[in-house]
Amino acid sequence: MHWLMTRQNNLKEDKTMIFKTLLSVALCVAFNAVMAAELSREQVVKLLENVRPGEKVNLRRKDLTGLDLSGLDFRQADLWGADLRRANLSHSNLSGLNLDLTVMVGANFEGADLSKVSIFAVSMMRCNLKNVDFSGSRVIANLDNSDLTGANLRNVRWGADMKNQPMGLMRVSLKKVKLVDADLTGADLSRAMLMFADLTRANLKKAVIHVADLRSAVLKDANLQQADLTSSNLMGADVSGANFEATILKDVKGWDQVRGLSQAKNVSRAVFLD
Repeated sequence: MHWLMTRQNNLKEDKTMIFKTLLSVALCVAFNAVMAAELSREQVVKLLENVRPGEKVNLRRKDLTGLDLSGLDFRQADLWGADLRRANLSHSNLSGLNLDLTVMVGANFEGADLSKVSIFAVSMMRCNLKNVDFSGSRVIANLDNSDLTGANLRNVRWGADMKNQPMGLMRVSLKKVKLVDADLTGADLSRAMLMFADLTRANLKKAVIHVADLRSAVLKDANLQQADLTSSNLMGADVSGANFEATILKDVKGWDQVRGLSQAKNVSRAVFLD
């Protein structure tokens, strides 16, 4: 009798284990189905190729996660609110698009054309943005830990719009971002968060960087000629070799804790306004 009860219990345990295994497999299949992109690369290519002049390919809110979309021309597409997480958009053309509310965490945009785009309320954390063309763009997004090495950021408008803050202070976040050799000539980065950002050899000539947080940022050999750093925080920043000719440093915070100041260039020609 004891043997029979033990066997029945073992059978129950085996059935329970089998049920749990099947349930786990079913959940994994369902999860992968949910996470899969709605379209394939081939389908996206066909849509882009067949679009009529003056019309837009409707990719609005489409799930395109993980797709290889490299080298495609999206200028006649509507990507507003699309899910582009981990997608490969390297060397693609997205110039002039409205990418507001688009999800782009971990996407690859290396060498892509993002000139004159609008990106608002978006997460672009951990993106590959090497050598991207972001010139003339309007961006209020989180780009923390992204790589913008060699990026073209001329005349970008990434400063906070203090007249339009219905949800509190909305500003670009560039914490721990690589901006090595990036061209930020004439850029507006007012109130940007640049803590621990690497701006080695970056060209910041005539950039407007009011009230920005540059604590512990690396500005080695950066060109800060005629840049405006009014009320920014430079505590712990490394400015070794940086060029401060005609740089506006009014009310700069943490100036006494800046590193590499003795190796900086033209500090005596900076403008310390009262």
